[in-house]
This record gives sequence, structure tokens and C-alpha cells, in this order.
Amino acid sequence: MAVPMDRRGLTREEARLHEEVGRLTEHPVYSPLRKPLVGGDKSYSDITNDIHSIHEGKAGFGWWIAFTISLILLLAGIVSGYLTVTIGIGTWGLNKTVGWAFDITNFVFWIGIGHAGTFISAILYLFNQKWRTSINRSAEAMTLFAVMCAGIFPIIHMGRPWLFYWFLPYPNTRGSLWVNFRSPLLWDFFAISTYFTISLVFWYLGLLPDLATARDRAKPGWRKTFYTVLCLGWDGSNRTWSRYETVYGILAALATPLVLSVHSIVSFDFATSLIPGWHSTIFPPYFVAGAVFSGFAMVMTLMILVRKVMRLENYITIDHFEKMCLVTLLTGSIVGLAYITELFIGFYGGNPNEIFMIINRLLGPYAWAYWIMFGCNALLPQLFWIKKIRRSIPLIFVMSIFINIGMWFERFVIIMVSLHRDYLPSSWTYYMPSYVEVGLLVGSFGLFFSAFLVFLRLFPIIAASEVKGVLNYAKHKHGA
Repeated sequence: MAVPMDRRGLTREEARLHEEVGRLTEHPVYSPLRKPLVGGDKSYSDITNDIHSIHEGKAGFGWWIAFTISLILLLAGIVSGYLTVTIGIGTWGLNKTVGWAFDITNFVFWIGIGHAGTFISAILYLFNQKWRTSINRSAEAMTLFAVMCAGIFPIIHMGRPWLFYWFLPYPNTRGSLWVNFRSPLLWDFFAISTYFTISLVFWYLGLLPDLATARDRAKPGWRKTFYTVLCLGWDGSNRTWSRYETVYGILAALATPLVLSVHSIVSFDFATSLIPGWHSTIFPPYFVAGAVFSGFAMVMTLMILVRKVMRLENYITIDHFEKMCLVTLLTGSIVGLAYITELFIGFYGGNPNEIFMIINRLLGPYAWAYWIMFGCNALLPQLFWIKKIRRSIPLIFVMSIFINIGMWFERFVIIMVSLHRDYLPSSWTYYMPSYVEVGLLVGSFGLFFSAFLVFLRLFPIIAASEVKGVLNYAKHKHGA
């Protein structure tokens, strides 16, 4: 007996299964154990249009307001830098006791901010954490701009910034004048320049697929020429993708130890000295944890603003922020443990100078700065144990700002409070920053946000090529 078939040559049961598979393919079912990383049932073309339309269109009114404010802040920094260079370091509030203050505080603060970008991109990539794909591009750009801001302060602090190249160990005609390879300040130069170079190459390499898409979408003009030059002839072939992924993995492996080494070396600026409050072996891991802690807080601050203004709720989801809050909780707990360990070891060691330094931090003239630091960095992150707070965007935004305020005060306490009362009571003093120092701090924020806003207008803010790779994450079809 012949089996009845339809006009497609399918039996009734085959036709039913074909329709069921089609229905499930069009409307995928989500896994109950995993949450999708991209919301809104987006297609590949939707991802391309949503992400690339941000930098292709005209800048909105809000962008221009933000950019104008950033430029004003940057101008204040330029004026303060001009006064510092032309008049001298005497324009700052430094004195014979406090030789490092706002400038080195800002330097360490910005280096710390730059850690989250490479951490998100490199370490999470090596550990195959899919949720990094929506935030790694902006975090990497943030790293570059933060390191740029950090590099300004040691150069200005030299007093003669036009001689900054004396840091380089190159053959010269200055006789016995040579760099001191035993100085941690020289290690800073090598570590930070290496970190910046690797981060820049890592960021640029990740941009290549999206730059090629921007090139293909751009109309003839300067934008098309700009993207054509930058994408380095990307053609999207299998060979190109294979080599791209190989090099990307190698760069991630190179960048990972730099995350741990750079702030460890910055901590040596203090740990290798004999000043009470600085001479501590806990500084390297303590500084690294604090850097990742403050860096993730800045990423959350920027991503919340970008997510809202650019309408990227389907790509930067609540789950992304919850995972970043968990990392912040972990690193914040490490920082809090380091604070308590520092207090314990100071008293346990029995060194009267260390004990005096601890009491001075807790109860001295700058006790307010210490308790702001302790409250924002050790106590506030513990609220992230509560899931409702981890999934509340307004609360995360406010807490991320307070965390970065606390991390700035941490550097202020370590540097300034450890210096203002030394071994001789006759030289004790109270440090007050001058308007020039405040202008440099404000100007560094102006540079950071101006650069980030320009980045938003020129490049895809989200790695579209990587987001497409996780589009079907947590989705399964019939029988899967």
C-alpha cells in the first residue's frame, strides 16, 4: 500500500516534524539552567544594525553636552599643567614633609582604573567567560584612556617634563648619568609602557572585524577611507579568522600576567621604602586586588550610562551587572581583609613607628579620609551579597561611584597621611592641595571622558562580531 505524501514529497509524519522544527527554530526555547547573553530575540543583522548605527548617525544633544563639559574640565587641566611647567612645582601644596601628594595619588588611582579592561578582555577570555563579550570593547578603551591619564602625572612631577626621555636607558653623551635600574620608578616606566602597548594592540586587534563591517556599511567619504585603512584589508575568510583567533589568544596570554605585574610594581614604589605605613609586603597583592576592584566599579559606572543613553539594554543586561558585582564583592572583600591585616600586623610587629602611623590614620587629623576609605571600600561592597541590590541598576550606579571615591581616598591615605607626620615632630605639617593640583585632577577626568566620548563616535562600542558568537547561548532546539 502506497504511503500518502504531500507535494513536497514528505509523509504526514515527516511534514509534522518539519513544521515543528521550523517553529522551534523561529522561536527558540531557552535553557532553564542558563540565561541568554543577548535579549530581545535578535538576529545577526539586528546586532549589526543596533551596534553600528550608534557611531554612524549624528551625535545627539546629550553627547554634545557631555563632550562640552569634558572639554571644559580638560581645559582646566591644561591651564593647571601650564602653570606647573612655567612656574614650577611650587604652585602645588607640597612642603618639606609631604613630597608626594595629589599627583602621585592621581597616578596610582588611574593606573588602578586601567586594570579592569585587560582583566575583562584577557583573563575572562582565557577562562572562556562568554558574558565578557558585551562589555570588553568599552573596558579595553577605558584602559587605554586611564593609562594615558596616569602617565601625565609622573612626567609633570619631574619638574622638567621635556626631559622625560631621560627615563630611557639609551647610550648618551652625559657621562656617568644613567638610569638607576634599582629604582622602582624605573620599573614603573617599563611596566606601564609595556602594559599600554599590549593593551593597545589587543584592543585594536579585536576591532578589526567590526572595522571591516563599518567599512562595508559606510558611504564614500572620510569615514569609509578611515575604516578602510584601519581594518588592514580584512576579508572575513576562514584563513583570516583562524589567524585572528590564534593571535588574539596569544595576546590574551601575554596581557594576563601584566594585569598582575603592573600594579605590583607600582606598589614597590612604596613597599621598598622604610617609611612607616609603606614598608609592607602585603602591598603587591593588596594593590592588584584594589586595582581590579576600582576598575570594575568604573566599568559599571560607564556601562550603566552607555546602556541607558545608547539603548543597549538587550546587549548589556542585568546579568552582566550582577556578574560584575560579584567580582567587585570578591575584590572588595580582599581589600577589606588587607586593611584589617595591615592593622593587625602593625600592632603585632610591635614597631612603635608603625603603631603610631596606624593610630594617626585612625584618629589623627586625616581620620576622616581613612574612614571614608574604609567605609566605601570594605563595608559598602558587602551589600552586594544581597541579590536585589546586585540587580538594581540605580543602586549599582551609586555604589560604583562611591567605590571609586573610596579608592581615590585609599591612595590619598597611603601616600599623604603616611608622610605628613614623620620621625621629627618639629616637621609635622598639614597638607592642603592648591587650586593647581585640583585643576590637574579635574583635567585628568576631562581627558578621560573626552577620549571616551570620541571613542563612542568613531568605533563600535560593543564587539558585534563577538556578540554574534554568543547569540544562541542558552538556546536549544527540539531534542537538544
